[in-house]
Amino acid sequence: MNRRTNRRTRTASALLALITVPALLTGCETGTEDKAEGGAAGPGDVKAGSALAAVDSLTVKGRAPKTGYDRSRFGTAWADTDSNRCPTRDDILKRDLKDVTYQGGDCRVASGKLAPDPYTGKDVTFRRGRSQVDIDHLVALSDAWQKGAFQWEPAKRIAFANDPLNLLAVDAGPNRGKGDGDTATWLPPNKGYRCTYVAGQVAVKKKYGVWVTGAECDAMKKILTTCPAEKLPSGPAPTEAPPRFHAR
Repeated sequence: MNRRTNRRTRTASALLALITVPALLTGCETGTEDKAEGGAAGPGDVKAGSALAAVDSLTVKGRAPKTGYDRSRFGTAWADTDSNRCPTRDDILKRDLKDVTYQGGDCRVASGKLAPDPYTGKDVTFRRGRSQVDIDHLVALSDAWQKGAFQWEPAKRIAFANDPLNLLAVDAGPNRGKGDGDTATWLPPNKGYRCTYVAGQVAVKKKYGVWVTGAECDAMKKILTTCPAEKLPSGPAPTEAPPRFHAR
């Protein structure tokens, strides 16, 4: 084999090595291109314990196929995973609504008011059976499925679907328009709530190990650099549901 052939072989091997490197980054690190503009935070402004700092702990990876996704993969809707004899949906309504009334006890919420709705900034009335209020998964179940949840045990998926950290009572209109959008594709119309909203998504993805796409990571940072003091929320719910609950 002559020297020219050797050079071609080495070049081909090097290209093959580059092609086979996985498209995976562990952490979406803040670069020098993120320097503050118009009041946004630069790298030196990122504080420990902030939602912005937590973005760097998220794994960046491409979206997996939606193949196999179904709501039943996350168990029966609104399962009482905290064993307080009240469905998760009513727990969140009690937490987020004002002027709450009940049907037959102190669990089943009959009426109340979102004052204001976080997604629109407007007041929205809740009346059971004809409600304009939804319970939103901050990180949609389908989004989670495509970013790691397809690999989880059923107990973890059930916990994820019922974790109060991932749930919020909101106006049904914008919520249904959101679908399974992530930060890169959907944000609340109420701009004053966007930092809190994105911080919540970061907290949920960090807690459960849900990855983010590169575009999503960039979008999270774009919002959170405008509010670098925004704290990362937390919640005590376990990441596995009790064994009495089942999912496909």
